[in-house]
Amino acid sequence: MEFITGLKQQEEAELEDLLKAEEGTTIILEGAVHSVRDMGEIAFVILRKKEGLIQTVWEEGKTDLELSEIREGDYIHVTGQVKDEERAPHGKEVRLSMISHLSHVSCPLPLPIDKWKLNTSLEAKLDRRSLSLRNIRERARFRIQEGIVRGFRDFLYEQGFTEIHTPKIGAKSAEGGANMFRLSYFHRPAVLQQSPQLYKQMMVGVFDRVFETGPVFRAEKHNTRRHLNEYTSLDFEMGYIHSFLDICAMETGFLQYTMNLLEKEYSKELKLLNITLPDVEKIPYVRFDEAKRLVSEKYNRKIRNPFDLEPEEEELIGKYFKEEYNADFVFVTHYPSKKRPFYAMDDPEDTRYTLSFDLLYHGLEITTGGQRIHDLNMLEEKIQAKGMTEEGLEQYLDAFRFGMPPHGGLGIGLERLTMQLLGEDNVREACLFPRDMSRLEP
Repeated sequence: MEFITGLKQQEEAELEDLLKAEEGTTIILEGAVHSVRDMGEIAFVILRKKEGLIQTVWEEGKTDLELSEIREGDYIHVTGQVKDEERAPHGKEVRLSMISHLSHVSCPLPLPIDKWKLNTSLEAKLDRRSLSLRNIRERARFRIQEGIVRGFRDFLYEQGFTEIHTPKIGAKSAEGGANMFRLSYFHRPAVLQQSPQLYKQMMVGVFDRVFETGPVFRAEKHNTRRHLNEYTSLDFEMGYIHSFLDICAMETGFLQYTMNLLEKEYSKELKLLNITLPDVEKIPYVRFDEAKRLVSEKYNRKIRNPFDLEPEEEELIGKYFKEEYNADFVFVTHYPSKKRPFYAMDDPEDTRYTLSFDLLYHGLEITTGGQRIHDLNMLEEKIQAKGMTEEGLEQYLDAFRFGMPPHGGLGIGLERLTMQLLGEDNVREACLFPRDMSRLEP
């Protein structure tokens, strides 16, 4: 009887093994042919690995496979000797002696993925997503995004949060309204969840502090640079708070932790994309009505909508706090109750406003959060005042019937945060496989 006893030692080397290898060492590599530069008697065959590019050298009469048999996009297994070469990536190259194919491309690559910058339209990149992401700079964006999610998870674990996973199909949505994807669930009406909000609150009564990373769905008929119909939300909810500012403080801590993580462990990607990390040492906060007044006065813009921020207003608020305080982020607090969902806690000093906030990053909303109502009677009154019914909310309300601590939380749009960090103009650049009004594939 044979058994699997754990990880198997691989003979094929990774980039870190190459960097440790002394000149003259025989090494075995596997990778994708990123580019082939024919120089006559020699050719540079650049291999793409998950960690980056490796320069290998084909030499006429010394390598057992003809150069004509190697095409960009092939996946190959090679053996060669390590040579120090300061002009090569990482200062080392591999002089090839043997090459065998793992797989062959069946046609020429339709995108020049070996170029430093993939100069093609966004639509072309999205149509050929699995290929366009093989470009080194394109895929680096999603290493940065990985770092953001990693920072979110690691920081919240350190702060005593429990990770949860909630259903994405439900009988009722947390946000309500018309922007829901409706479906038939075994002949019963159901919706795709706009947020894990109701479940997060229920779980505060179980674990005190919870978080989740997962997809949310919004059937908004917006075809703009900042909207997706499916995006990844970074959510947390925490109990025993004293103020909604406790939530703002927790998010500030997450941002500080994450920027330090990116600087420490994703410096290669930051340098590759020429990213300057934002300053998150301290983040200003301003009331919603005050923010409107400030930008109206400074930029001579008439206030048109007293209950919400228009995209141009968000941009001007970001501009104002960058000019006045050199701040990359700003919390806008006390949004009008009219524009916040039923679970938002009203400000006891002025019930026209809520104890809620948005976080703007360079003038774009990336977070919505605040303190929630934790009293059952108050919740039922708010539901009624909003013209809603309790149908589909019975089990949610039960959690409050059995007691709930003061709590609050937030949701961060991962793609928007990534977009702003990368300095991109379109959120689709920060989404692996975007879903919008016109795109269901790939």
